[in-house]
Amino acid sequence: MQDYQHHWKDGTPVHLPLGKIVCIGRNYAEHARELNNPVPDEPLLFIKPSTAAVHITRPLAVPHDRGEVHYEAELAVLIGRPLTNASASEAETAILGYGLALDLTLRDIQSKLKEKGQPWERAKSFDGACPLSPFVAADKLHKDHIQFTLDIDGERRQTGDSREMLNPIVPLIAHISSQFSLLPGDIVLTGTPKGVGPLQIGQTLSLELEDLLFVETKVV
Repeated sequence: MQDYQHHWKDGTPVHLPLGKIVCIGRNYAEHARELNNPVPDEPLLFIKPSTAAVHITRPLAVPHDRGEVHYEAELAVLIGRPLTNASASEAETAILGYGLALDLTLRDIQSKLKEKGQPWERAKSFDGACPLSPFVAADKLHKDHIQFTLDIDGERRQTGDSREMLNPIVPLIAHISSQFSLLPGDIVLTGTPKGVGPLQIGQTLSLELEDLLFVETKVV
């Protein structure tokens, strides 16, 4: 695997270690419904290891022997300060930057795990399962109204808007910190909107964070 390092949009390294990647499932009601999942009454959390992170601008190598690999585009939050049992104001000041991510999922394996009531790590945590973009400084975006998109081969597949999150960004980060500590360099993935689907070799994925960030990758 190639080493991953957080970067700003201009290519400057973010001098923080890559920590854990904390994900939230079913944070958009329409996405929960499209997969026939119930909408949870509290944040549904799981963790990807640091070995899942890769640079999104590099060719996207996905497993081809474990069933369908689905894309899930998400807004990524870079944590800049330690958080434990944080208040909303503490959580807000700990947000260092925003970026984009793909929560790649082995959907066939996840479906079998869900049927058995087992954890999702086998489906969510493989090497390369979290392509990450560079980051934009937090003060460039309004946390309560952040929009992002995913196009595949020029066709719009997903549109995300933080106003539609069941658990808004700042309360979500505060909640996570009440369950386990967040550290500088950790990433929080805030959930995917409707429109997920399988990846195919040769597809070009284009992700955009408002008018501030554009990244592209190709499935190989």
